[in-house]
Amino acid sequence: QVQLVESGGGLVQPGGSLRLSCAASRSIRFINAMGWYRQAPGKERELVAGASSGSAEYYADSVQGRFTVSRDNTKNIMYLQMNALKPEDSATYYCAAKVLWKETIAKSLIDYDFRGQGTQVTVSS
Repeated sequence: QVQLVESGGGLVQPGGSLRLSCAASRSIRFINAMGWYRQAPGKERELVAGASSGSAEYYADSVQGRFTVSRDNTKNIMYLQMNALKPEDSATYYCAAKVLWKETIAKSLIDYDFRGQGTQVTVSS
């Protein structure tokens, strides 16, 4: 089992930045895919970014160029740097992890093995 704990959410003005962190309770070196989902009330869950244990990354079109995902395997933490935030980015963000690889990051994370409790991001003036 791996516990994932997110932090770094909060209230930010449009155009601002936040960095989310996802701390794992054990080594993430063996986890092939990790990513960030978000879900707003009344909307479907959306995979916004992900990183493989290698160098592959995934970004949803809605965040491409604004968000950056990274993993620090020495600290067992995954980050999501969010810049140029928009009101439509407001949601609960949670991290997910999949041990086994399934072709792509997105496919791997469809049925993730572990998920955190989430951190709220609100973008508003």
